[in-house]
Amino acid sequence: MSDLHPYIHAVETATSAPALCEAVVQLAQQKDTAAIPTLIAVLGYNNPAAAQAAVAGLIALGDAVVEPLLAQLDGYNYGARAYGVRVLGNIGHPAALRVLLAAAQSDFAPSVRRAATKALGTLRWQLIPEETAREAQLREALTVLQRNSEAADWAVRYAVGVALDHLHQQAAARALREAVRFLLNHLSDRDPDIVVRSRCQLALQRDSLSMHT
Repeated sequence: MSDLHPYIHAVETATSAPALCEAVVQLAQQKDTAAIPTLIAVLGYNNPAAAQAAVAGLIALGDAVVEPLLAQLDGYNYGARAYGVRVLGNIGHPAALRVLLAAAQSDFAPSVRRAATKALGTLRWQLIPEETAREAQLREALTVLQRNSEAADWAVRYAVGVALDHLHQQAAARALREAVRFLLNHLSDRDPDIVVRSRCQLALQRDSLSMHT
């Protein structure tokens, strides 16, 4: 294991935004789980470039990030929370499901709701060992996506389309796949925003191709 002290010290003592970003990049490149607390802390700094570098570094560390990130998800800084939810969605461990469901439904920040909504489609549902539990939780996620398909924010509805696209590829039960397809059809036909309709139509086209291959 590498000695991370110089890299962590560089992050903690950076005196400019560019220096902080470079220090975070260097720390993330070590790919060491000992960097997780510092990278999580960076998500709350007022430096979007450094936060993006921290997001990439955390995602690269995979499942080891999930538990500490869930424990430290910032309840006050919605920017940090949005970055954290993006990390959880990209890693895709179902241990994050409860947090993602709550954020998708009720977080006051649109950026957090969008990230959590999208993340509901990218969870690795196959890690839930029992088929009955997996299907129940898939249905719970689908219920939240259905509710968010009526959101005022078009970007949240777009995230629903993205999540449904991923969810359809993972849903094994025929009834669940049909429910996903029904909601995609509804959005592709009736959503007031052409970008949302187009994204849902793309998902349906992908589904149609997979059925004929």
